[in-house]
Amino acid sequence: MEESMYITPEGKEIFIVDGHTHFWDGSPENQRNIHGKQFIECFYGYHTSLSPKEQLWEKSKFEKYSADDLYRDLFIDGPDDVAIVQSTYLKDFYKNGFNTIERNAEMAKRYPERFIVNGAFDPRDGEKAIEYIHWMKETYDIKGVKMYTAEWNGDSKGWRLNDPAAYKCFELCEKLGIKNIHVHKGPTILPLSKDSFDVHDVDYAATDFQGLNWIVEHCGLPRLDDFCWIAVQETNVYGGLAVALPFIHSRPRYFAEVISELLFWAGPEKILFGSDYGIWTPRWLVEKFWAFELPEDIAKERGVQLTHEIKEKILGLNAARLYGIDVEAKKAALANSPFNIAAE
Repeated sequence: MEESMYITPEGKEIFIVDGHTHFWDGSPENQRNIHGKQFIECFYGYHTSLSPKEQLWEKSKFEKYSADDLYRDLFIDGPDDVAIVQSTYLKDFYKNGFNTIERNAEMAKRYPERFIVNGAFDPRDGEKAIEYIHWMKETYDIKGVKMYTAEWNGDSKGWRLNDPAAYKCFELCEKLGIKNIHVHKGPTILPLSKDSFDVHDVDYAATDFQGLNWIVEHCGLPRLDDFCWIAVQETNVYGGLAVALPFIHSRPRYFAEVISELLFWAGPEKILFGSDYGIWTPRWLVEKFWAFELPEDIAKERGVQLTHEIKEKILGLNAARLYGIDVEAKKAALANSPFNIAAE
């Protein structure tokens, strides 16, 4: 199979870093209880509500897709050059976890150069969390983690980024060079609490940990205003477009409002593309985003533009900067790394 980057209709090669992907197992066999069923069904609701009809998956594939499915959708049929795979454990809902770092790293090993595997931890685990952060760094040399502040843990239904236990973990992350803290702040998923995904605690953590980058996944939606007023003053706060971007298909004017607010407040250097695979596949998102133009009245009222140069930053260059990816070196490495997928 030929190696190729995403090429725009104008013939320009674009380097794409998909900042938000998953390799999950939400299958009935892995569901620990009714909440595991509720969670994956809620994800599937996002998929069916916001995807173009021709992009819809069967529920059984959505619950548990293969490593080859993922690789094909992101890199062969899809436009990605590099994908960041985020770990989310949810062990109160899933017997073996939803998508753990072990599962993600095992998959990523099969496809050299393609994946950045991020870890996850729960500060409510106390000393065990500290030990686990050390173990993830030593075992996988992680550069980032995914935080899920509404995750259940026994009787606890959530935590905050500025909890004392969380600060101990972030101090260690800073010390070990785990610089990129991806935080789910935004849409809730049944049965989790929307208030536990509230964005306000980002303000405290970003101020107190200047050496860390805080990537707020989903831009705090539906609390976009709150996120923007934090992002404009905190130099180390970024917005991830996962979940926001699919509205480009079903609610393009709503997406225009969201992206123009982000451009106005946060600026084009602080917005990151993410497909949220497997909820959505990246090709249609990237193609629609590249073709998208802000309605004239929205652009004029906010005084912002969404140029090709800005789109290129959002689609890959901003994430490359945060993760220390040398784009030209990575392009060369990918050109020498043939596609690796099992025969049909």
